[in-house]
Amino acid sequence: MKHGKKYIESSKLVESAKLYDTDEALSVAVKSATAKFDETVEVHLRLGVDGRHADQQVRGAIVLPNGTGKKVRVLAICKGDNVAAAEQAGAEYVGNDEYIAKIQGEGWMDFDVLITTPDMMGLVGRLGKVLGPRGLMPNPKAGTVTPDIARAIKEAKAGKIEYRLDKTNIIHCPIGKVSFGADKLKENFDALLTAVNKAKPAAAKGQYIRSCVVATTMGPGIKINPAKVTFTVANEQ
Repeated sequence: MKHGKKYIESSKLVESAKLYDTDEALSVAVKSATAKFDETVEVHLRLGVDGRHADQQVRGAIVLPNGTGKKVRVLAICKGDNVAAAEQAGAEYVGNDEYIAKIQGEGWMDFDVLITTPDMMGLVGRLGKVLGPRGLMPNPKAGTVTPDIARAIKEAKAGKIEYRLDKTNIIHCPIGKVSFGADKLKENFDALLTAVNKAKPAAAKGQYIRSCVVATTMGPGIKINPAKVTFTVANEQ
């Protein structure tokens, strides 16, 4: 794979064979960001589970202490009193049948999160084939299907992220922007790792966090010592 000059220069700051401490890894990530835009910092965790088995699934959601740095556009599918509650909570789009028809008929996707109430899942469920592949299908475990729609919208706006295994048993999550600085990124990182650790399935055997890598949008991956991550999180609980 060929890389650009900026990537090659950023890579010189990273020792590819080294397992970094979290603080140092995030500091290097911030220094390695060379793009003209405010790059996102992402965490990639490979877990010692087999997500093909229901009892080894790892999934949940957490509000990051410092948010994600991204403006989140919320679509709220609801009715009755919940419409006013959703509007007051700051949802960009609020309604029911008209938005379901717009997504089905026009392929409309100008939102980042869809939040709904349990009584509307009969309608929203029809959108599974469209929303599922994009990771937009609401789910109770992620807090996007809830009777308290106002709270869910406020949390989404405040920087709530969902973590879940992909097909290769890896979790990919943003923890903020380079402009946050290493200290705020560390707070978000710790919050995410604590949540993932608490979600450890009882059926998981052996080392739970097998590898941990942080990277900016355009930068190289920086390996964090998974043993130290697990140790730190365990001590914080």
